[in-house]
Amino acid sequence: MSDAVAAAPLTHARVWRIAGPMVLSNATVPLVGAVDTAVVGQLGAAAPIGAVAVGAALLNAFYWIFGFLRMGTTGMAAQALGAGDRGELVALLVRALLIGGAAGLALIALQLPLFHLAFGLSTATPDVQEMARAYCAIRIWSAPAIIASYGIIGWLIANERAGAVLVGQVAINGVNILLDLWFVLGLGWGVEGVAWATFAAEWAGLAVGLWFCRDAFRGAAWRGRARIFDRARLANMASVNADIMIRSVLLLSVVISFVFFFSPAFGEVPLAANQILMQFISITAFALDGLAFSVETLVGQAMGARDRWRLRRAAVMCSQWGLAVGALLTLGFAMAGGTLIDLMTTAPLVREEAREYLPWMALVPVLGVAPWMLDGIFIGATRGRDMRNMMLVATAVYFGAAFALIPVFGNHGLWAAQCVSYIARGAALGFRYPALERAAGR
Repeated sequence: MSDAVAAAPLTHARVWRIAGPMVLSNATVPLVGAVDTAVVGQLGAAAPIGAVAVGAALLNAFYWIFGFLRMGTTGMAAQALGAGDRGELVALLVRALLIGGAAGLALIALQLPLFHLAFGLSTATPDVQEMARAYCAIRIWSAPAIIASYGIIGWLIANERAGAVLVGQVAINGVNILLDLWFVLGLGWGVEGVAWATFAAEWAGLAVGLWFCRDAFRGAAWRGRARIFDRARLANMASVNADIMIRSVLLLSVVISFVFFFSPAFGEVPLAANQILMQFISITAFALDGLAFSVETLVGQAMGARDRWRLRRAAVMCSQWGLAVGALLTLGFAMAGGTLIDLMTTAPLVREEAREYLPWMALVPVLGVAPWMLDGIFIGATRGRDMRNMMLVATAVYFGAAFALIPVFGNHGLWAAQCVSYIARGAALGFRYPALERAAGR
């Protein structure tokens, strides 16, 4: 937690010292989802794949609502580092852990009404719903671990300790994959085996994250109740996080509507096909997020130091790399997508269906560069209000497109609406960028 970190020269090498480990770290996360899908795909039926898709989408929706904890912690901690306020840096970690634990316990307490409401609205078949309920009933008990870990990851990223995040994520996801194979293929636990594997990995993840943050607990700052519970600082954290949370809910409404509401209405085979292609989008998201994390950190430090030039340079450099990565991913999915689909399922109808919609999915990496990079810029600057308002516009555009296109073009219309949503997000945030830069100061 050295002040020299924030003052280091802003170079392409520095961008990749943050982004490189994060790209690799994030790439392992969708690989777990892909393995989950591939393992149940070996059962030779569409329903288990759909159940994992529905169950994981539902729980991830609940958890990702609290994604503000990762994003808000990164922005505020990076600004504290840029301003040289080391006491606040430690206090932010403690606050994030307390909020994450409390949020997870609240989800556990409210699981019955939440699941009842969600599955009551689902259009999935009874077989899919039954297996998805069993999956959710297991995984919900790791909610405190996964949400608290968001704060830890955000804090480590702000301190440019991306290597620690990489080591922890590889270890956690490795455990998850090994347990997947053992529980599902070895012990025959089916969908419930996937849930138990994820449950164990998420608690292991919290332990690993705390170990990497151990230096923060060696001094007296983490016990400073007056600073940790300072009313003005708590109010600022609440304001930033509330706006980011609303933005996250709006974004998740797009994701969850795709998997949980629109896709199941087409039947088990299109649902399974869409789930497989969504794993490719997850790979895209986490790859581009690696660069977004870099721009979050560098922009946050520039805002803390009130340095407009460094902010602009960070935004441009990271966005250039984002465009290069997005183009490579689009090319890769266009060329190898069919082979990847075959690896993830043995069901012939699902393979054929997924290939039909692969071209839509292949557009996502390029279309997603602007929204992902601009999200990172606005998170680092803690401009939560702009993120909230512009996401409201983009969400309205997505649902308008979905309701207009699906009745005419079916699943093709759904994928077209998904692509439109990325364009809308990038355009809306791009409109607000000049004001953000002006607020940076000198």
